[in-house]
Amino acid sequence: MQIAIVGRPNAGKSTLINKIIGEDRLLTGPEAGITRDAISVPFTWDGTPMRIFDTAGMRKKARIQEKLEKLSVADGLRAVKFAEVVVVLLDAAIPFETQDLRIADLAEREGRAVVVAVNKWDLEDEKQDKLKALKEAFELHLPQLRGAPLITVSAKTGKGLDRLQAAILKAHDVWNRRITTAQLNRWLAAMTEAHPPPAPSGRRIRLRYMTQAKTRPPGFVVMCSHPEKLPESYSRYLVNGLREDFDMPGTPIRLWMRSQADQNPFKDRKKSIPSRLAKHVRKGETKKS
Repeated sequence: MQIAIVGRPNAGKSTLINKIIGEDRLLTGPEAGITRDAISVPFTWDGTPMRIFDTAGMRKKARIQEKLEKLSVADGLRAVKFAEVVVVLLDAAIPFETQDLRIADLAEREGRAVVVAVNKWDLEDEKQDKLKALKEAFELHLPQLRGAPLITVSAKTGKGLDRLQAAILKAHDVWNRRITTAQLNRWLAAMTEAHPPPAPSGRRIRLRYMTQAKTRPPGFVVMCSHPEKLPESYSRYLVNGLREDFDMPGTPIRLWMRSQADQNPFKDRKKSIPSRLAKHVRKGETKKS
C-alpha cells in the first residue's frame, strides 16, 4: 500500500513517520524545510506491507523562491500522484489554512483516498471544543471530501496512531470498493423516485440505468436522456447518496452521465455507397437495382 504524508512545512511529517516505523530513520528538527526530497520508507504496519512517502512541506507558490524548494515541491506532487492513500497532516495550532485546503483539494482531484490528520494534539488544552471546531471547519471548507476521516494524533508521543492506521486501511478499502450493477439500479430507482430529475423545457430527463465503470477511485456511469441538460446539483445529489447508502465516506467519486446514442459505434460514420453502384453514381446513372 502506497501512502504519502503531505502538508505545510513544520507540520511534523517526518516526526510522524519516525514514530510509525519505530526508529529515527528521517532527519527532524524544529526548523521548517529540513526535508527536501520525497523519501520512501518500506515497512510492515501490524502485518500490512506499506511504503510511506515523506514529502517536503508545501508553501504557497508566491513564497517559493529557491529553485531547490521548487524541485522539492514538485517531487512531493509526484508522490501524491503515485500514492493510493494521502494523509494530509495539519498543525493543530493553525489548521485549515489556505495551503492546507489546496493540498487536500489536489489529493481529491488526483483521485486519491484522503485521511486528514491533526498533529500536535498533545499541546491542546480544550480538546473537545477544539475537535468540534475542527469538524465544523472541515465540513465547511472541504465539502468535496465529505465524510473523510479526521484523526487527531501526536507525532511526539505516538498517541492516536492506532486510529490513524485504522482510518488509512478503511480509506484504502473504500477506494477499491465495487458495487454490483443490480444494487446500483435498485438504488437509482429509489433515488429518482424520491427526488425526480428536472424537466427542462417540459421534457423529463430519464435516468435509465447505472453501472460502475472503475475503482481506485470509484467511478460510475449513468445512461440517461439529455445528459447535457442535467444540472450539476442533481449529480451532487447522486454522489452524496452513493457516499451515504454504500458507506463510501471521503473517497473521491467520479460520476459520468452518458446518452445511449453515445453507445452507437456507427453514430458518426458516413453512409458508404456499394462499389457496384459507385461507377453509376459518378456518371449520374443510378437506377433501381
